[in-house]
Amino acid sequence: MRILVVEDDTLLGHAVQAGLRELGNAVDWVSDGMAAERALRAETYAAIVLDLGLPRLSGLDLLRTLRARKDSTPVLILTARDTVEDRIQGLDAGADDYLVKPFDMGELGARLRALVRRASGAPAPLLRVGDITLDPAARGVRHGDRPVELSLREFALLEALMRNAGRVLTRAQLEQALYAWGQEVESNAVEVHVHHLRRKLDPAAIRTVRGVGYLMGRAEQV
Repeated sequence: MRILVVEDDTLLGHAVQAGLRELGNAVDWVSDGMAAERALRAETYAAIVLDLGLPRLSGLDLLRTLRARKDSTPVLILTARDTVEDRIQGLDAGADDYLVKPFDMGELGARLRALVRRASGAPAPLLRVGDITLDPAARGVRHGDRPVELSLREFALLEALMRNAGRVLTRAQLEQALYAWGQEVESNAVEVHVHHLRRKLDPAAIRTVRGVGYLMGRAEQV
């Protein structure tokens, strides 16, 4: 999944970006609130990791702006502010979770996965479509009883399709979920990943909706 990290501390920003990428995510990092505002108008993110003490536009002001325009992207506040009053203020401003620095990267990843599960309406930790099961935490996939080895991008593409089972995702939407800023995207990258997934799983697992995109599960509307 694609995540936006908003953190003005350079060392910590790099560390969070690298840690979340190691967990298999596409991660963009900005260091001030105005840059985050521009990014959120231009891109779609599965979740936001938000510091509060940001230059140019504070984390709370950015959060209030998002919620005022009905942007429901899950937001996890990651901050050194650890008083009860700070937590209440952040959650009342529209945050979905609150984590105090210093923190464990594994816990941050788990909290983000939980936020995305709830936002997608799939509270169970495992994703299932037909006889394909995906475990986001363990980054494992099974086809029936058989484990399936996938590359990071193949796994991310499969997760995006399974989280949106029944919905057609365009190539642009899938590219946006798979690639962060600065990562080169080949013109046929999505098609290549889909081909590999069909070969490793089941040729019928992912449907092509001609002229639109790709679909897993029974279509809600095609």
